[in-house]
Amino acid sequence: MRLSLVVPVYNEKENLPLLAEAVHKALDPLNLSWEIILVDDGSKDESMQVLEELAASDSDHARVIVLRRNFGQTAAIAAGIDHAQGEIIVLLDADLQNDPADIPSMLEKIEEGYDVVSGWRIHRKDTFITRTLPSKIANGLISMVTGVHLHDYGCTLKAYRREVITGFRLYGEMHRFIPVYADSVGARIVEMPVHHHARKYGKAKYGLERTLKVILDLFTVTFLNRYANKPIYLFGGAGVLLILPSTLLLLYLFVRRVWFGTSVLASPLFQMSTMMFILGFQSILMGLIAELLARTYHESQNKPTYTVREMINLPANSSQQEQ
Repeated sequence: MRLSLVVPVYNEKENLPLLAEAVHKALDPLNLSWEIILVDDGSKDESMQVLEELAASDSDHARVIVLRRNFGQTAAIAAGIDHAQGEIIVLLDADLQNDPADIPSMLEKIEEGYDVVSGWRIHRKDTFITRTLPSKIANGLISMVTGVHLHDYGCTLKAYRREVITGFRLYGEMHRFIPVYADSVGARIVEMPVHHHARKYGKAKYGLERTLKVILDLFTVTFLNRYANKPIYLFGGAGVLLILPSTLLLLYLFVRRVWFGTSVLASPLFQMSTMMFILGFQSILMGLIAELLARTYHESQNKPTYTVREMINLPANSSQQEQ
């Protein structure tokens, strides 16, 4: 299989037939093998019946996964990726705001050597106050914190080489952070403008409350991306930042007591410096424990601490030595 489209579905009964038609119109002329994986995320309308009809009428391409309840968009995307067979995986919304006609251009970018092609909705057709403005703020914040500069993290329409999006699990609202994970394994990322249409049928599933979830997930992604392999850098660094000033304060109190006869306990600085020293020491110990956990994680699952882009004149399993 060359291409897999992963489409999370939640209450999109009117849009699904139009989506299937648009996908065929975009991909049939390309003469490649493809599949579309439609993941029903606990829809409460008749989306399931429509999906069954699509699967029956287009058994060569349509695959349907039905989740037991509504787990959220990220979980639905993860389910689709887990069952995708394509060398290239494209994520796509079911509401037809993303245009399947942009997929061929994305595939061309992949053929140029990029590992991730991220859609950028330059002319976005959403409500400015409740959706566009919060999205712009979140995009700027994510780009600044992660160092992966994209204009539109929230655009679901993205194309990936399979190898750069395997090896990690998605939780919360973390599907929008997939480019950050891909960047951490050395993926080549490019952004391209894509079309965006106003929603015809159904209601938008997200509002302002989603921005808070994205910001909270950003803390998790930043930690995993920067410190998952060396957590001592975070905890140990925080410990040192606490111990150094506390040591200087204690030294100051000692000098003041010896030379000026001022009681150490007469100032709240003693309690503050002592507490900072204890917290700093505990932080370093937490970093050491986290180091042990990180090593257990990698070694118990035989996970390497590096990723290989390609090998020349080496067999594919050369890294596995016989015992």
